[in-house]
Amino acid sequence: MKVCAACGSARTDDAWLCEDCANRPEVMDGVFAFAPALASTGAGFREDYFADLAAIEAGSFWFRARSALIIWAMRRYVPDLRTFLEIGCGTGFVLSGVRAAFPSVELSGSEIFSAGLAFAAGRVPSARFYQMDARNIPFRDEFDAIGAFDVIEHIEEDEAVIAEVARALRPGGSFLITVPQHPALWSAQDEHAFHARRYVASDLRRKLETAGFEVDRMTSFVSLLLPMMFVSRRRMRREQAGSEFDAIDAVRLPWAVNAVLGVVMAAERALIRLGVSFPVGGSLLVVARKRDLSEGPS
Repeated sequence: MKVCAACGSARTDDAWLCEDCANRPEVMDGVFAFAPALASTGAGFREDYFADLAAIEAGSFWFRARSALIIWAMRRYVPDLRTFLEIGCGTGFVLSGVRAAFPSVELSGSEIFSAGLAFAAGRVPSARFYQMDARNIPFRDEFDAIGAFDVIEHIEEDEAVIAEVARALRPGGSFLITVPQHPALWSAQDEHAFHARRYVASDLRRKLETAGFEVDRMTSFVSLLLPMMFVSRRRMRREQAGSEFDAIDAVRLPWAVNAVLGVVMAAERALIRLGVSFPVGGSLLVVARKRDLSEGPS
């Protein structure tokens, strides 16, 4: 159900007018804006990155491999998916893949930056979009699944986001997450991508369980490439100290290198599909399920 972003009341009409506090979100570029003050000034990302991302995602081994892994996880762990919300949907690259894989699912996407929503709406015109702060999601018990793909590491109050996701999911609903992993890999790329942290798996598990989730699957990925990534990050820390750094340029690779890395990631994904859960890797995939309290303790 919809709830008022200002007071939390469920007494809202189809236009999101709250009967209790009379709040109604403004419409910005054709979408409801629940955090308009942050639409172009929100922390955690650079608004001007969206155009660059839209130009490179479809050809990048990293974005393609991550999207394929996410869609496999959705098919495996949420086979009866009917409603899905992606928070921090960016340019809509993952959401467009979800639409192709689940053509009948009711899709929604949110982004704190209104600039990103224009790209996402162009890629997935059938989805509903919202300008929204993930720390205040105006839904309760609404979605079968919610995704946050390389999003919560940008937000200082990640536990508040996880708690909001739990409230917005139906009992038994799934939260799918990808995040960067291992603080030892911290480099200029993290700083210029406005990361607040790189995760430790046990810490993310604790935060999810505290919010009422049970972890169905947790595995690292970018695992076979981890030695190369570690060397690259160490070199980056030395070479970029005190100099300018282009976070987008860092993921532009020569065609041959991009193709080889894509093959490695495909092999890694095949192992994950067979049941291998990698203990270490540059990133972490988690599928967590909201506890259904009506079923009693598990």
